[in-house]
Amino acid sequence: MINYAEIKPTDIANGPGVRVSLFVSGCTHHCSGCFNPETWDFSYGKEFGEEIQEMLMRLLSPSYIAGLSLLGGEPMEPGSQRALLPFLQRVKEAYPEKTIWCYTGYLYDEELLLPSRARCEVTDEILSLLDVLVDGEFVQEQKDISLKFRGSKNQRLILVKESLRAGRVVCLE
Repeated sequence: MINYAEIKPTDIANGPGVRVSLFVSGCTHHCSGCFNPETWDFSYGKEFGEEIQEMLMRLLSPSYIAGLSLLGGEPMEPGSQRALLPFLQRVKEAYPEKTIWCYTGYLYDEELLLPSRARCEVTDEILSLLDVLVDGEFVQEQKDISLKFRGSKNQRLILVKESLRAGRVVCLE
């Protein structure tokens, strides 16, 4: 089981359109200048249990909601991946037209696809459920408030399904 720090029912900053955003607890990156350092603690917040998941499913139901965004903390910590997988499967089954975005400090092609501390037995399945992965740690020296949907210039907006098909990173921009 994991904890979550916050849920934003109508978020317009973390992906296109109006989205439901889930901020999971727990992160080992500890980026300098992080906007959410309280979420580094894996026990911060409340338990991501069945009641919260049901509430998120209801929040995702209106037609004006474009999708779900996962942030943190770090959604791609192995424990978070394991806990999120059944929920993301439910989301994709119930709302196939809605997109799932995930923000991670891990690099898609170097840490999520290859052996690393982030990769675990469910990583490939998690990636198959994502539409966009915003990867790379936040780098204070590369902060740029003019960038859409990310905080620093090193971060990439990766089209996951297209990248998996192409066998290389395919970016949104």
